Amino acid sequence: MKKLLATSAMALLLANVAQAESYVMITHTQGTDPFWPVVEKGAKDAAKAVGAELKYNFAPSGDMADMAKLIESATATKPDGLIVSLPDANALGTAIKAAADSGIPVITINSGLENSKKVGALMHIGQPEKLAGKAAGERAKIEGVSKALCLNQEAFNTALVDRCTGYFEGLGSELKMIDVSNDVAQIKTRTAAALSADKAINGLLAVGPHVCEAAAAAIDEVGAKVHLSCFDMTPGVIKLIKDGKVKYTVDQQQYLQGYMPVIVLHLYKTNAGMLPGANIPSGPGFVDAKNAAAVEAQAGTTR
Repeated sequence: MKKLLATSAMALLLANVAQAESYVMITHTQGTDPFWPVVEKGAKDAAKAVGAELKYNFAPSGDMADMAKLIESATATKPDGLIVSLPDANALGTAIKAAADSGIPVITINSGLENSKKVGALMHIGQPEKLAGKAAGERAKIEGVSKALCLNQEAFNTALVDRCTGYFEGLGSELKMIDVSNDVAQIKTRTAAALSADKAINGLLAVGPHVCEAAAAAIDEVGAKVHLSCFDMTPGVIKLIKDGKVKYTVDQQQYLQGYMPVIVLHLYKTNAGMLPGANIPSGPGFVDAKNAAAVEAQAGTTR
């Protein structure tokens, strides 16, 4: 009898394992940006909460063709859902559309709001980037910025270009953007060179947290007086705000960009196609000297 019960319990356990939902998340990080581990944590926490399996992947090369191949490979495994960032619709759109056309529910996150529906995604979860950039630029103008430069670490990424474009719209001036790369040493060198070449620059927008930290170091090195604003949060960025070296950073709550798509896909699968009636905006919000201490413990963990 005991043997029969044990066998039945094992069969039930195996059945439950076999029925576990499986989701794949693929993002455009190269593994160097401190932003993405928070997204990954959110996704894994959500998967644990609903009893699902989650595989997280990215192309260390940063090449969009390599990312497209990862999407194609994930599609071949027939997961219950696919979550992808969409920095370059031209390079990734065909692979994502093929996944959607094969019957796999797809949600885009972070980048690609304007192209999400075009590639067959159910919805997008992230920040309206141009709007966020414009809000940052309007604030910079009020705070005295008259000549600015945007530091973009991923020139191919439409979301980051939108941040820069929106920032200059908010300032009411022509877009000035340079490619600083994702290498921290290069970011510092290129930023310092730009400030040295044009001493009239009194505003910088760094569209990534590691860019923000490197830009602050470049400002110190050159000895310039510059209004520095940023996107996203790390403990280093929060310290710079508290030290008065960064005026504010735009928080898009990237933990939600990982967590929410897993929950949405789970509900879509288990509740007859249940889906929010619109995209989910995770930001923007400002973190500055007034509220930096309140969110400091979350920087790098859930924000």
